Amino acid sequence: MLKLDLEAAKDATIPDVLPAGGEPFRVMFAGINPGLYSAATGWHFARPGNRFWPALYAAGFTDRLLKPSEQGELARYGLGITNIAPRATAQGAELTPDELRQGGERLTALVADRRPGIVAILGVTAYRTAFARPKAVIGPQPGPLGPARLWILPNPSGLNASWQLPRLAEAFRELRDAAQEPEGEGETQ
Repeated sequence: MLKLDLEAAKDATIPDVLPAGGEPFRVMFAGINPGLYSAATGWHFARPGNRFWPALYAAGFTDRLLKPSEQGELARYGLGITNIAPRATAQGAELTPDELRQGGERLTALVADRRPGIVAILGVTAYRTAFARPKAVIGPQPGPLGPARLWILPNPSGLNASWQLPRLAEAFRELRDAAQEPEGEGETQ
């Protein structure tokens, strides 16, 4: 991808990828915001080195490794993708706390409208700011986000060196297992 293409993607937005209304919706994954590579291609988690798609497959959410360009296939698995903040940046750190809080409000409204079983936010630091939960940790959260159970996953960016693919896939697998449990079972109090 040419540098010019990436520069042109700054501040762009990309559409959510969600199952059609009325279709099963097990898990809504919420990234922090689109990176420039994703905004330039229109595909979520598109930058080479991002581990979202490999972790999704390794955890058993999909029966094969999907490419970012195949993001439309997620609906058949009952999965969807959105972002907390819609504005594309080179790094999530470029977002203001106010943008994250506004994104949290937008995400809450989207969850109320689309009603996924679980919302999985990919990035604990962004979640802490967006939802004023400074002590939140990775894993299931004690309270819901609207009608959905809430789970925090590590950011799958290749820049998140402390979460290599095997460890990341295990965190995704725990979420997948929880998504298969009937509501109310396995919740933490």
